[in-house]
Amino acid sequence: MSCLLHVLSAGPGLTVQDQGRSGYLALGLSRGGAADQLALWEGAALLRQSPTCAAIEMAGMGGEFEATQDLHIALTGAPMRASIDGARIVWNACHLLPRGARLSIGAVERGNFGYLHLSGGIAAAPFLGAASAHLTAGIGRVLRAGDTLEISPDQASARANIALPDSTCFGGGQVRIVPSLQTDLFSPSERARFEATTFTRDTRGNRMGMALLAPGNGFKAAAGLSILSEIIVPGDIQITGDGTPFVLMSECQTTGGYPRIGSVLPADLPIVAQAQPGMPLQFTFVTLPEAVEIETREQTRRDGLSGQLRPLIRDPHAMADLLSYQLISGATAGHDL
Repeated sequence: MSCLLHVLSAGPGLTVQDQGRSGYLALGLSRGGAADQLALWEGAALLRQSPTCAAIEMAGMGGEFEATQDLHIALTGAPMRASIDGARIVWNACHLLPRGARLSIGAVERGNFGYLHLSGGIAAAPFLGAASAHLTAGIGRVLRAGDTLEISPDQASARANIALPDSTCFGGGQVRIVPSLQTDLFSPSERARFEATTFTRDTRGNRMGMALLAPGNGFKAAAGLSILSEIIVPGDIQITGDGTPFVLMSECQTTGGYPRIGSVLPADLPIVAQAQPGMPLQFTFVTLPEAVEIETREQTRRDGLSGQLRPLIRDPHAMADLLSYQLISGATAGHDL
């Protein structure tokens, strides 16, 4: 019998997400998928399964869940306060959720998007090749209290109490970008000012994109707003009519007519996605060959995440079975040395 995950309560932004849909831009459908793609790879490494497995994306707040069978889970992305039957559990780690136990996930402590991964993945019927909800396109919907998700069989290789080093995506900081099709429409002085500016994430933002705030005047392109509408992708930085930069995210539209000063490298897009309002962001241009090298290194790093797994050090105060552990090994009478 398949395991079922019952959603007992849900925050306002819970959706099923995977790596999204590719190949449909010409039909007006953007990629969608998880806002923080790195978090999918981290969850896959923790549970020893494919990064294509769908997970539950939690925007800002989690919920409460219960499984009908013992189930290995992993928590990645923006750290949230999480517990199993009231006992606090560690983020960026995998745990055993016993049958009938209550998994509670609260509000974010850092970042914006947290992820609940389930061993075996969510057994959702793919639509156009993916299980992701794409709300702006009308595909899928947010999860609500009372929903039940079917989970594929638990991976035999899954283990509990394994962790990864904490992600460094939650404090804003330096973001690398490549020139876009309209970068040359911005004067060298405007591009230099863009690189020299420390932006802050605006409160305006969602899975389509987010606005950036900066001191001083807005940014202007020589062609103004006279360019033709053309294809756009996640990571593109559009400059709107009032000169405000707007970074496009996973559910962005597929075409747009605002000039783009650059495009964020996929390797750095999680930094933007996880930047909370008020967080500083600064952008640096890199060449296309440099970008290819950066992306190649990042893919190699993602592929090697399993090599960074480490046993989770448990708090002895929270170990009900403490006496079952051999705490001292190799003790002798002292005269056999």
